[in-house]
Amino acid sequence: MTDPIVPAEPPTQEETTAARLRRWAPLFAMLAAAAAVYFSGAYRYVSFSELRHRHEDLKFFVEEHFLLGLAIYVAVFTAATFVAVPGAMVLQLISGFLFGPWIGGLATAVSATAGSLGYYYAARSALGDSLRRKAYADPRSRRWREGLEKDAFWYLLGLRVPPVMLFVAISALSGLAAVPLRAYVAATFLGVLPSATVYAAIGAGLSRIFERDEPINPMAPEIFWPMMGLGILSLIPAAVKLAGNLHKRRREGESA
Repeated sequence: MTDPIVPAEPPTQEETTAARLRRWAPLFAMLAAAAAVYFSGAYRYVSFSELRHRHEDLKFFVEEHFLLGLAIYVAVFTAATFVAVPGAMVLQLISGFLFGPWIGGLATAVSATAGSLGYYYAARSALGDSLRRKAYADPRSRRWREGLEKDAFWYLLGLRVPPVMLFVAISALSGLAAVPLRAYVAATFLGVLPSATVYAAIGAGLSRIFERDEPINPMAPEIFWPMMGLGILSLIPAAVKLAGNLHKRRREGESA
């Protein structure tokens, strides 16, 4: 004999209010942080002119306190991603200038992934089911919705690899579509890592340019070849899709 099922009690007003606060907390935190950054003018320090002016001091500090400098960079880039500070590319250049292409690229990928969780959770919790239902009812959202539902990791990875894709929009759409957290984090990190490493490689080349006291020349080898790498990265998803379509047609032709 089993025990009778006792119906759950309706939530109290305090529980409902707490649930609402938890749901809206990510969005409120993002808005508060963004307001603090923009009204304080802190974003003005994220510029190439500031890097050129302070590069010797930054380099000296990191040489003396490498781990502390790395931790500060990760914290700053995570916060910059969280509030979408203009000049993220400059920060990526700084990572390479200070830590080299490999450590700098890895630090940027980790930071970008952590910072993007704000948009993911804001869209998934605060905007919640109501906006998700509207988005799913819109025929224009059918393509990305079906792609995410079919294989969230690979679809999101293909969106993350090109450095020209809208980072914030993809993060929000992933939360809106309720992409599993594990798939979202893995696809974001692996998708951002290649372009972050290329930007860090460009930043590493700035040391020689600063030493020669030269203006920035896009055709300089330190900049030109990494930029070519960025161009190749932007073509990878299209090439993979083309290869998949050709393979599918070949299989269909063999079975006919």
